[in-house]
Amino acid sequence: MMKAITLAALLACASTSAMAQTQPWLDTSKPADERARAAVTAMTLDEKLTLVFGFTDPDGVAKQPDDVVPPAVKAAVSRGHIRGSAGFVPAIPRLNIPVQTQTDASIGVRVEGMERTALPSSLATAASFDPAVPEAGGRMIAHEARLSGFNTFLAGGANLAREPRNGRNFEYVGEDPWLAGQMAGGLINGIQSQHMVSTMKHYAVNDQESQRTTVDVAISPEAMRQSDLLAFEFVYENSRPGSVMCSYNLVNGRWACENEYLLQKTLKQDWGFKGYVMSDWGAVHSTADAANYGLDQFTGFPCCGDKQPWFAPKVFKAAMDKGDIPMSRLDDMAERILWPLFSSGVFDDPAKAGPIDFKADADVSQKAAEESLVLLKNDGNMLPLTGVKSVAMIGGHADRGVMAGGGSSGVTPVGGNAVPGLEPKTWPGPVVFMPSSPVEALKAELPKAKIAYDSGDDIAAAVALAKSSDVAIVFVTQFMGEGMDGTLELKGNQDALVAAVVAANPKTVVVVESGGAILMPWKDNVPAVLEAFYPGIRGGSAIARILTGKVNPSGHLPISFPASNAQLAHPDIPGFGQPENSMSVHITYDEGAAIGYKWYDVKGFKPLFAFGHGLSYTTFAVSDAKASVDNGSVTVSATIRNTGKVAGKGLIQVYVAPADYKAAGWEAPKRLVAFHKDAVPSGAVSPAFTQKIDPRLLATYEVSDNSWRIKAGTYHVLFGQASDDLPVSVDVTLPDMVWSAVHK
Repeated sequence: MMKAITLAALLACASTSAMAQTQPWLDTSKPADERARAAVTAMTLDEKLTLVFGFTDPDGVAKQPDDVVPPAVKAAVSRGHIRGSAGFVPAIPRLNIPVQTQTDASIGVRVEGMERTALPSSLATAASFDPAVPEAGGRMIAHEARLSGFNTFLAGGANLAREPRNGRNFEYVGEDPWLAGQMAGGLINGIQSQHMVSTMKHYAVNDQESQRTTVDVAISPEAMRQSDLLAFEFVYENSRPGSVMCSYNLVNGRWACENEYLLQKTLKQDWGFKGYVMSDWGAVHSTADAANYGLDQFTGFPCCGDKQPWFAPKVFKAAMDKGDIPMSRLDDMAERILWPLFSSGVFDDPAKAGPIDFKADADVSQKAAEESLVLLKNDGNMLPLTGVKSVAMIGGHADRGVMAGGGSSGVTPVGGNAVPGLEPKTWPGPVVFMPSSPVEALKAELPKAKIAYDSGDDIAAAVALAKSSDVAIVFVTQFMGEGMDGTLELKGNQDALVAAVVAANPKTVVVVESGGAILMPWKDNVPAVLEAFYPGIRGGSAIARILTGKVNPSGHLPISFPASNAQLAHPDIPGFGQPENSMSVHITYDEGAAIGYKWYDVKGFKPLFAFGHGLSYTTFAVSDAKASVDNGSVTVSATIRNTGKVAGKGLIQVYVAPADYKAAGWEAPKRLVAFHKDAVPSGAVSPAFTQKIDPRLLATYEVSDNSWRIKAGTYHVLFGQASDDLPVSVDVTLPDMVWSAVHK
């Protein structure tokens, strides 16, 4: 038997070796770029065109004319596309090139009718301020994706939260470039570690959903490179994603998916991006311009109002025959698409459907939530709940589950939707509640307490329950999703409900399940507020464990919470509330790179809660803070001391502030340059955290010569635990420095 197995293995090895002789891209000893180049060299024109045109919805594909989608391709899509999933690119069997099976999104595998594990929202895991958290989540959802038959994940999002009412902020990772780069990079690293291609999106300056397919944003190159594009640059450097998804909007008058400055000059030339640019679904507007200015793959046809099959073989060949697109460009497109299939391991380790350990995966999601939820307020040590005999739990469908975001990140959870039938029922709905009841979870954590639930629909009934209980916990929710923007005000009677309950029982806790920032007119009267964001498949358990102190909260806000709409850089969202695609709108970003906390600093506004804010059941103090300069390079170091009575995780945040930020050319008085989270026992001090500061965080981008420049002068290095809590300062003196923005 052993001899037979050995002989079979030898024969298989010999067969593979022989194929590698005739098909050198099968040779695993060769580098990915060499394998991709060899495969493209062997391709016919039609095979190259197969790679650049992707599909969605087999029924829609079947209705296309045969000269747009040939019958053989229709058959391949019908056979290979996983129904309800995002997209599909056919295989090239002659050359052993595999299909590309694409799934949404950053939170988990999204396929209609397929139940899978949902992570907390990306904004939630960004609040962990620990890249290991999204990285573990990325590994988990990618493993599920592979076992579901996918090899390409349309994640992760890295757009900055420039507009706090953006319906997709929950898919993104905050308002700061450095934080976004580390957290989205962590997710992509986790995904690609499982031999999958991951996507960096939505590139770029894609900040609102209102009229998202027609909005034209005006912003200077300097401001872009110091904010929105810097976030993507950090993501790329940290994780090397195989793909970049270009966005729907126009940037400075050119569609993002045919924007030469974004795709050719910045992404491919300056940063040296080796993978491919795929379009968002329905975001292509031309053939020659899109191809020549940087788009490599028209993905998801037919979808979302596509006016033409711009990259269909018939259309693309016609453009080539006219001389509008050179063969060298098509070769480059095909090579870029193949490169990540080799570099990530997709080609050599194909995805295969199989059983999924949903319990183990839910454990990963719960751990992520426990690392990420943010305790915003805790007057009088209202939390954790100890020794309480009765608890009123009110509102937010907390008896059944926790809210999730909608649209292409709307995962159907294992166990199904806990609260079906809520509006909106159509896109970006259906509204989904993860089947993880905070009420039931709190009963498990406080078995001796009397815990009662009221829906909050009748405020008088909720008040009566609150009066008769030791503690009241009110759950408020804010649904956000793709294709919509929201308001900072809570919908319905939720603000009135909170105000009435806290008036009846001053021992009231508010738990917020939201896609981003909200206004809190009741904030000064409520002693404790826990921001849960969208906490994922085990969100109820995570909330209960934090409320009871089984987990010490350690999340910090990745976004600022404004105190009012008047504090926003843009009071109105152009096209808000109007039907999608109903108008073309324009917005100018006069604030430039001053996003989030930087905007508040420039204007002198005091937000409701500042970027980086987050409380614990213990207290911390930054100690041994140091900053040094060596050949113009700044290195910072610090420890954090647990000055309280229980163990917890403390966060060191480091910012830099020029003595004169305007003279330094900065957009704002200070910038985040480093952060580090550590578990510290009571009374103990963490090991020293040391980090060299990325020089771009101290510099300005100079468009005149495509360079970065640090201006000589004194810079204050500020250490603390939030953007408005930086008690320790160390000064450094920097020389004038200039270097190229082109990656070496």
